[in-house]
Amino acid sequence: MQTQLFINGRFVPALSGETLASINPHDNTEIAQVSMAGRADIDRAVDAAKAAFPKWSNMAAADRGRLLLKLADAIEANADELARLESLDTGHPIRDTRNLDVPRTAATFRYFGGMADKIEGSVIPVEAGFLNYMTREPLGVVGQVVPWNFPLMFTSWKMAPALAAGNCVVMKPAELTPLSSLAIAELMAEVGFPPGVVNVVPGLGYVAGQYIAEHPEISKVAFTGSTAVGRKIVQASSGNLKKVQLELGGKGANVVFSDANLDAVVQGSAFGIFHNQGQACIAASRLIVHESVADELLERFTSLARSIKIGDPLDPSTEMGPLTSQMHRDRVLSYVDVAREQGGCVLSGGKAPHGAALAKGFYVEPTIVSAKPTDRVAQEEVFGPFVTVSTFGSDEEGLAIANGTEYGLGAGLWTRDLQRAHLFARQLRSGMVWINCYKRVSPGSPFGGVGASGYGREMGFEVMHEYTQPKSVWVNVDADIPPYYPR
Repeated sequence: MQTQLFINGRFVPALSGETLASINPHDNTEIAQVSMAGRADIDRAVDAAKAAFPKWSNMAAADRGRLLLKLADAIEANADELARLESLDTGHPIRDTRNLDVPRTAATFRYFGGMADKIEGSVIPVEAGFLNYMTREPLGVVGQVVPWNFPLMFTSWKMAPALAAGNCVVMKPAELTPLSSLAIAELMAEVGFPPGVVNVVPGLGYVAGQYIAEHPEISKVAFTGSTAVGRKIVQASSGNLKKVQLELGGKGANVVFSDANLDAVVQGSAFGIFHNQGQACIAASRLIVHESVADELLERFTSLARSIKIGDPLDPSTEMGPLTSQMHRDRVLSYVDVAREQGGCVLSGGKAPHGAALAKGFYVEPTIVSAKPTDRVAQEEVFGPFVTVSTFGSDEEGLAIANGTEYGLGAGLWTRDLQRAHLFARQLRSGMVWINCYKRVSPGSPFGGVGASGYGREMGFEVMHEYTQPKSVWVNVDADIPPYYPR
């Protein structure tokens, strides 16, 4: 297990010698002491990336791609170890880290390994005698800030397209969950990535993250995290006008129409909100149900929520683990009081589970709350296994409720009427819409939001525009140059 900073192809301690404990959220025990980068360490990482950039950006794109493909193979070869590390550090159940997170991480590096030599320019029709063409070029050194909820997967989402495009990377994983990002850096060194191309510098957000945003030698910062911190990233980066990409909070509307398949709704909605303990920006945190099916759906949905097996993330039978930190667990539980103060009704959960085996961990039961669409719990991102339920009578009312927050990341629609589904999808103020499913992702599909959910896109070919810039080149083929200043 690597616990030091990865700079210029080597693991090194922070210059200050400072470390921070990585805590197992299942039992509140220390996993390791991890080096915490300061501003001087960020400077070292940026210097290494700058030095590596000319050679890396001029490497044949197919050769960059082959390194990404080798990394994908290495991730799959080390799948069990990576899954266990991710579960220890985050509390995410091993059945999910092994069967979802690790395969998705490998698939992302593999997809962008194949994309590396597919980045094309264009020829623009212009007047006779001239050739005008456009190329797409890498930005240089890019700074990336990865969140604590899916650190392994988001490491691939950030790194893979940036590297495929020819950039060099300085990445800061979250101080709560840095271990899997460091493990990926170790594999990158093993498969032959040149020193300096990737640098991984765990650190505190207000120190290392702030300085990455401010740093004059970093050409772009890509941030995933809360909307409040995203605004600070924009402010910090404004001094040097760097490119900014933000994937921020969400308050996912999950709209169930009267003709929906309720069997599918119950399973899909439970996955949408309780997977990874609800710690997902795209979580289906607002269940908006047509009044004609609300009672039946709630009875079935609540029954399933109460049956979810909560336990040790390393137990293969565990279906929901702990939240990532004690502070976050306490914050999520505080919203139960907020709901009651505003007249909401806790239909299920709303507390830590009983039992000595879970007493030391940061656990919260799957929580279902009946609330008005304007209540705080239906407007603010709770980021836990906490779903609000409200009803609607008409399509217009349902759409108004769905669009009634500042966020616009993901939304779900459940109906057998696909004409209605397509119409609603067009009218939803959301970067992503799932119809008769929820929370589907793919390396080939763009991921991102609107409004307070941020701007820019991860994944798909769209993200290559985030990590490249166009250059227009004019060539005089056989045109006469007129004498503008005849003498």
